[in-house]
Amino acid sequence: MRRDSRRDSTSGNSEVPANANARDMIGEIENRSTHLLAIKTDVETQGEFIRFLIKEVESAAFTDIEDVVPFVKWLDDELSYLVDERAVLKQFDWPEQKADALREAAFGYCDLKKLVSEVSSFRDDPRQPCGPALKKMQALLEKLEHCVYNLSRMRESATKRYKVFQIPMHWMLDTGYVSQIKLASVNLAMKYMKRVSAELETVGGGPEEEELIVQGVRFAFRVHQFAGGFDVETMRAFQELRDKARSCHVQCQNQQHKIFCRSTTC
Repeated sequence: MRRDSRRDSTSGNSEVPANANARDMIGEIENRSTHLLAIKTDVETQGEFIRFLIKEVESAAFTDIEDVVPFVKWLDDELSYLVDERAVLKQFDWPEQKADALREAAFGYCDLKKLVSEVSSFRDDPRQPCGPALKKMQALLEKLEHCVYNLSRMRESATKRYKVFQIPMHWMLDTGYVSQIKLASVNLAMKYMKRVSAELETVGGGPEEEELIVQGVRFAFRVHQFAGGFDVETMRAFQELRDKARSCHVQCQNQQHKIFCRSTTC
């Protein structure tokens, strides 16, 4: 009797997931069939339009990256009407490599432009505590460094393809947008050093003062190496930081000397 009851209960529980699995499989088959039917319909009804897009992509040639961006946006907008872009285009002689290269160039350029704009428009808020403000500037510099690194990798892999597909790549060169990235990093260094200099005036000496000076000099050196130098204004900010560091060092020595004199007198 125990074996029977156990067997009955087991068989009763297994029917629920079995039925559920069956319904899931039926639903998946039906949905999949509907999806495939929609793809087939697109292939049959949108053929002329897709062939028009193929000609547009194949004949596309640009001399300015700014012209690639609206073309890619237009192309993506047109393809968005297809129920499944990849599945439909597979049925045609779609120039996939060139279309992907155009997208890669357009998106890469837009990301680069957006980052440079973000860093260039950064304003240090004096109401914000010094620590978070410096961390924010450090994070922006890291973004710029990663951007240049990724751009160099992208340039190596894209050079041949872009030339074949007539996609401009001057913006990827060191003389292109990279120079603007480096200029943005120099301006960031100036703001960083000015914030450190301002904070030194409020810090009452000790380890905190020394740590601030070290942070400022390290950041300045890092940007100097990254950008290959400073402009006049940033160099002036560095000299101001250097002078304050020397002044702090002299004050520290004087305080130590006074303490030493008092201890010896006692």
